[in-house]
Amino acid sequence: MEGQIQLVANYDDWKAIKKITITEKTDPKTIMEFLAGMMRSTDNKIEQNLKKIVDLEKIDKAIEEIELGKKDVGKAIEEVSSRKVNSVINEITKIDSLQKNEQKELQGFCKAYAMRKALQKCEIIVDYSEVEIPGMKRLMKKKV
Repeated sequence: MEGQIQLVANYDDWKAIKKITITEKTDPKTIMEFLAGMMRSTDNKIEQNLKKIVDLEKIDKAIEEIELGKKDVGKAIEEVSSRKVNSVINEITKIDSLQKNEQKELQGFCKAYAMRKALQKCEIIVDYSEVEIPGMKRLMKKKV
């Protein structure tokens, strides 16, 4: 039995075709690597589009001001949940043309962004798209 996973993107400057045909001979590691690469691509596009709506540099600045090291995961979580970071998120998502529920949705995206940034400062792998895949570096260099 044969199956397929594919992503076709033709949006703005994002032109991508990512697909894999899965057969009984396809090993799970290959599927994992493919999905991680697809997530990396979509995560980048989420951030790029979020930047078009809100000023993510203000979140970056708030996270930069927090002193975090490798073992400061708890502190990172606390700080992202703090009044300081939340006030920045509330400020940048207060967009008059959006309804309250839409602002709340944006706050969720911004909170996820802030958490990823803070945990990355702690050198923590936040999701599967950040796993180093040996062949992926070679492919990424070719595209740049």
